[in-house]
Amino acid sequence: MFYYLFQYLDQYLNFPGAGVFQYISFRAALALMTSLLISMVFGKRIISYIRKKQIGETIRELGLEGQNEKAGTPTMGGLIILAAIIIPTLLFAKVHNVYIVLMLISTIWLGCIGFMDDYIKVFKKNKEGLKGKFKVVGQIGIGLLVGAVFYFHPDVVIKERVTSNQQSAYSFDEAISSQKNLTIPKYAATPTKTIKTTIPFVKNNEFDYTKILSFMGDTAAHNYGWLIFIPIVILIVTAVSNGANITDGIDGLAAGTSAIIGATLGILAYVSGNTVFADYLNIMYIPNTGELVVFMAAFVGACVGFLWYNAFPAQVFMGDTGSLAIGGIIAVFAIAIRKELLIPILCGIFLVENLSVILQVYYFKYQKKKRGLEFAKANRLFKMAPLHHHYQKSGFHESKIVMRFFIIGIMLAALTIVTLKLR
Repeated sequence: MFYYLFQYLDQYLNFPGAGVFQYISFRAALALMTSLLISMVFGKRIISYIRKKQIGETIRELGLEGQNEKAGTPTMGGLIILAAIIIPTLLFAKVHNVYIVLMLISTIWLGCIGFMDDYIKVFKKNKEGLKGKFKVVGQIGIGLLVGAVFYFHPDVVIKERVTSNQQSAYSFDEAISSQKNLTIPKYAATPTKTIKTTIPFVKNNEFDYTKILSFMGDTAAHNYGWLIFIPIVILIVTAVSNGANITDGIDGLAAGTSAIIGATLGILAYVSGNTVFADYLNIMYIPNTGELVVFMAAFVGACVGFLWYNAFPAQVFMGDTGSLAIGGIIAVFAIAIRKELLIPILCGIFLVENLSVILQVYYFKYQKKKRGLEFAKANRLFKMAPLHHHYQKSGFHESKIVMRFFIIGIMLAALTIVTLKLR
């Protein structure tokens, strides 16, 4: 909204300073500050309203220390996160950008699924909430939409680098330090419609999903690449969304880890949408993705601002309204900047939390089949799943668990960025 206003003021009225809104970094900073303001200032009012309406968490008896004290804590706080993401994005981003539109749709879509789950838990007094099959259908639906748009939309493209033996090599650091004029990297004038992505730790780190169908021939593989790409998108969106949902089990864990992941994705989006950085780092240049930095700045601000009230002892829970949305946002964003294969590294916390639940279930079934029910109950793989509850059962305080998970998250984020050059 403000982008178009100040663009008009700059072009037609020559308004002093209006041109600063052309800079992504400036608008990202405004989005970050606005989202922090919304989540921290207006969040308090929303929490008071939720408490007044007696929208409190119904606690299932799990035998965890301090569990009963959390009964009645306001939930559906994910509404704060959603507002702190959507409002700054509408104010400061180019809302005609296909990536921004899709991120907003994904946020609202998954937020609505989570809201329905929380609504059933709170108002219908059903601890199970929305049935799992309906959640999965909703996640498949947004995955199908995202995959179809990324595959078929004409604006979702990359630009191939034009190599030239005559083009002199330059050192980015030397050029900056000596204030020399940079040779602008040369990219093809015509963008390429492709479903290439990035593989970590590989020298030629671009992988085309159509290669999976290479046995069909080049033409058929190109025409039917969507048969591979769209299911992969659905799988990623569903897995990461559920991973964030499972991670949201103790105060501050999901919000904090998501902020770390979001900041990392914002950096990756910025360098992927900038010709100079993309060329220097030898990664694919993706036109128009730089605008996603504005969205991600709002996302990080929303998570950090929410953490103000969600840190131990939590004054509000995000509920599925927030956790499903932030997981889906991370997944769709990573796919948009073609870094989805970095998710197992960057979202390692989500991955381990997911795996702990899966392993716990299958190990229990295996032991039950082999040695009987009583033995299986007495010899579980973890004391409790997901993994953060295992550590709670082991006597660790919530705050210590969360802080150590944050440290691991930061290490994984650093490793993810290092993969840009470590091949």
